[in-house]
Amino acid sequence: MLDETQEKLCAENTTDFSDLKALILNCTLKPSPQGSHTDKLLGIVETILHRNKVSAERIRVADFDIAPGVYPDMTEHGWVRDDWPQLWEKVSAADILILATPIWLGEKSSICQRVIERLYGHSGQTNDKGQYIFYGKVGGCMVTGNEDGIKHVGMGVLYSLQHIGYTIPPQADAGWIGEAGPGPSYGDEREDGPPYGMDNDFTRRNTTFATWNLLHFARMLKDAGGIPAHGNSKDLWSEGRRFDAPNPDYR
Repeated sequence: MLDETQEKLCAENTTDFSDLKALILNCTLKPSPQGSHTDKLLGIVETILHRNKVSAERIRVADFDIAPGVYPDMTEHGWVRDDWPQLWEKVSAADILILATPIWLGEKSSICQRVIERLYGHSGQTNDKGQYIFYGKVGGCMVTGNEDGIKHVGMGVLYSLQHIGYTIPPQADAGWIGEAGPGPSYGDEREDGPPYGMDNDFTRRNTTFATWNLLHFARMLKDAGGIPAHGNSKDLWSEGRRFDAPNPDYR
């Protein structure tokens, strides 16, 4: 799955990532065991994580019944079933969250959008420093398709993650789209040569950079005990602390 350069990077790494946890949510519209082009691209990410002893789990969200809504448990708001609380346990335990999605009509999948909405349902919760619950965690994005739109989809996904508190490293997104219009998707077999996309240097490079940047930032944040709470604690703000912000009443 990894090429010679990627294998060498893993072999030469001297940083201990073994205490990190990563969760990869594949937001393909296809339930298991159907094939997923997005899954094939995620194979590179997962292999790098595992080679560096990160506890990484890949989940296909379509295998779960995730109710729509913006609350932690939608069975408390009219829905008969909601599997999101099961996934939330894994999300809350992960130092690294990677959302992966195909492109449909130029946008992320409906399942990816639903995951973002459910993440938003926890945005009012806080950690032990009084910060929003996703502070101290890093987020990234992987995209597949056969139409242009990787940057557009990455923009929306990464904005959403940082808005609720995730730290976004540099170059935290990657993808493959092939030629515009109907055609092969990532990992499709062809008669001569490797499967489509797997020999694309641009995709392999960006996927590698994104994965390692997620690892480095997760390591730095964990070693630092997260992000300092001065100036960003919701709990302290509610208690009246204003962190040197000027009071508009005294201008």
